[in-house]
Parts: sequence; structure tokens; C-alpha cells
Amino acid sequence: MSVEVEVDENDLAEMVEQVWESYLDPEGVSPLMQTYDENQPSEVHSSVSITGSWTGHVVYASSRAAAQRAAAAFLAMELEEVSEEDISDTLGELANIVGGNVKAMLPPGAQLSLPQVVLAPESSARYPNTERISGVYGLWEGEPVSISMWQSSTDTKEEGA
Repeated sequence: MSVEVEVDENDLAEMVEQVWESYLDPEGVSPLMQTYDENQPSEVHSSVSITGSWTGHVVYASSRAAAQRAAAAFLAMELEEVSEEDISDTLGELANIVGGNVKAMLPPGAQLSLPQVVLAPESSARYPNTERISGVYGLWEGEPVSISMWQSSTDTKEEGA
């Protein structure tokens, strides 16, 4: 049984801002500029699932160029040195960091999965019986990036039944 999520869009935006300032833009010269466009395109994505006291997913999605830039910043590498494996590792770690922050705000009993990374658009991902409950959508140096939360609708239907 899943509880009502206690993480709202402001909480998620604050978590994303902390990740950006800590890992991707520590000098503060290239912030994520919010667009509030939940339908922006993506070319790669990663996710973690949360089960237990709340059931759902945290998804990080971006353009391939933004993912490569994130890997370069996260791993302190030059952009042209970044490999596919570096991109995959970084995307997984970013989903894991934000997912861990979300889990910390949930009631006891929530568990976080290992990250899943797909070097394909978020639209190729399927999260059956879920609904998007919040998200941060923006541009980073002109490239789309989004972090969204999806809650299982199965649990909420069972509670109302």
C-alpha cells in the first residue's frame, strides 16, 4: 500500500538545484533554466524505482548532448573524452542521487532500486499503472533536461476501492 507522496514540486526543484550546484555547475555559471514544458524531447533517460511506503519512479531524461555535458562535469573530464559508459554511469548516478533524496522525505519503509539507464528517449520507457505527479523541466545550455516523479496508480485505486 502506497502513502500519499509528501514530496511536492518545490521539494523536487530544490533537490535538483542542489544536485546542479554540487555536481554539474559548482561555479554557478550554467544553471538549469526551468521551462515548465513537461513534453520536451529527450534522447536518453535513467530511473530508479521506490517501493514500500510509497511506490513509484524518479526519472532523469535529457538530450544526448546534455547527458554528455553532465558526464564531463560529474567526472571532471573534457567533453570529447566522455564515453558511452561515462554517460550511462553518470545518468544512473544522477537518478540515484535525486531518488535517494526523494526516499529520505518519505515515511519509513521505502526502498530504492538500482538505477536503470536507457540510451533512448524517455518516451520509449513505460511505467504501467503510473501517473506523473511532479517534475522539473528545463534547458541546460540550450539542451532539454527533466527530472520527474511517477506514482503507482494501482495502489491509489486499491485504497479508494
